[in-house]
Amino acid sequence: MNSRLRKTVLLMLGSAALALGAQAMAAPAPADPIHVDIPVPLKHADVVFNMDHRAFVGDLPVGMNYMHLLAMRYAKDHISGKIIGVFHGAGAYMVLNDKAYDAARHVKTGNPYAPIIASLRKQGVQIEECRVSMMAHHWGNADLLPGVLVNGGAVARLIELQQQGYVQIQP
Repeated sequence: MNSRLRKTVLLMLGSAALALGAQAMAAPAPADPIHVDIPVPLKHADVVFNMDHRAFVGDLPVGMNYMHLLAMRYAKDHISGKIIGVFHGAGAYMVLNDKAYDAARHVKTGNPYAPIIASLRKQGVQIEECRVSMMAHHWGNADLLPGVLVNGGAVARLIELQQQGYVQIQP
């Protein structure tokens, strides 16, 4: 198995482990059943993830994992709404294609986050890249992963989405 595929598999397994193992890593199940005092029955939620910095559990980007878990909850609980990931600043490189990623990160591995981004898109998550970050790094649209949309500027986009009622998550 080549190194990129190995990393991709490890990232996906890490994502599954976080999704499935979050409860297992918590304290042991109480002897008495848990009584929920404040249920959270969401019917609709528009959420934007501000992906402007690096935050990892091991090699897994926390924000991408949260987007995945939220998309799974939307599907399971029939929650309507939209999830958008806005990548910019120190997190902008995560949505680059293999060639651009290698050049930006000074590696020859390709983008290990590409399969996660593709999976998020299949779950209905909209992925956006900041034009300002692209200009600062001399990237063009051809440098992005398939399906990544370019916004006019991440900060203004976050403001716009909040004005439209989106809740911002800062992983």
